[in-house]
Amino acid sequence: MTNSPTAQPFTYPDVGATAAAFPSGYHHFRMRRRIGSGRDLFERAGEQILGYRMQRGTGIFQHADTPTARPGTSLTVRLGIAGIGITAPCRVVYVVDEPDRRGFAYGTLPGHPEVGEELFAVEYDPADDAVYGVVAAFSRPGAWYVRLGGPIVRALQHVIAGRYIDAIRPS
Repeated sequence: MTNSPTAQPFTYPDVGATAAAFPSGYHHFRMRRRIGSGRDLFERAGEQILGYRMQRGTGIFQHADTPTARPGTSLTVRLGIAGIGITAPCRVVYVVDEPDRRGFAYGTLPGHPEVGEELFAVEYDPADDAVYGVVAAFSRPGAWYVRLGGPIVRALQHVIAGRYIDAIRPS
């Protein structure tokens, strides 16, 4: 785990902001989709998220310092198409462990093509027993090719977020 004072700094000053109001100066993204119902599904999905199932399920997971997300865990995902890709380093900022909400957020480190933070969570609504997968982020381009990609990058973000949620949806 990379908690040492010599660890690479995050690439943005608003560390932890996915837990509250998103900061200005970034593209804001939020997707919340129902994945089923029941407290049991909520518990299973929460464990899966903390074990990086969303990233593994989309095929972008590369490595993490710990088997489950913990604050300070360094991880890398690999973003790419047709064998051409970029390794994107991140670090877990915080873990959510509430009675009706579980997940974690990671922030970008130097070398990541974007600058910002992303939350991966599951929520349980006791009023109707519904379970929701949630992906939320604030980001801006950190590399010229992301800036150049503009609307295509945003469309891709939407597609990948849907795949993240599908990865924890029961079959």
